[in-house]
Amino acid sequence: MSEQNWWQVAKEHWGKILGGLLGLIFAILVIIIGFWWSVFVYVCVGIGLLIGWRLEVSKNVGLYLNRIFAPRDDQ
Repeated sequence: MSEQNWWQVAKEHWGKILGGLLGLIFAILVIIIGFWWSVFVYVCVGIGLLIGWRLEVSKNVGLYLNRIFAPRDDQ
């Protein structure tokens, strides 16, 4: 199989490849640090991705950060 064919296969099946890699990483983490720590790592990565996506979409980091860290008037 030529290199161009490999790229075509990767483009067509990128979700399966990504899922397999994430599963492999999770399995290695479970073996090394345990199940619950692995879940914690995945949750932290997911939150980080969500924040990064949100910042990328809004294009206005200052307003987003002000909204997150603004003092609340719960008096």
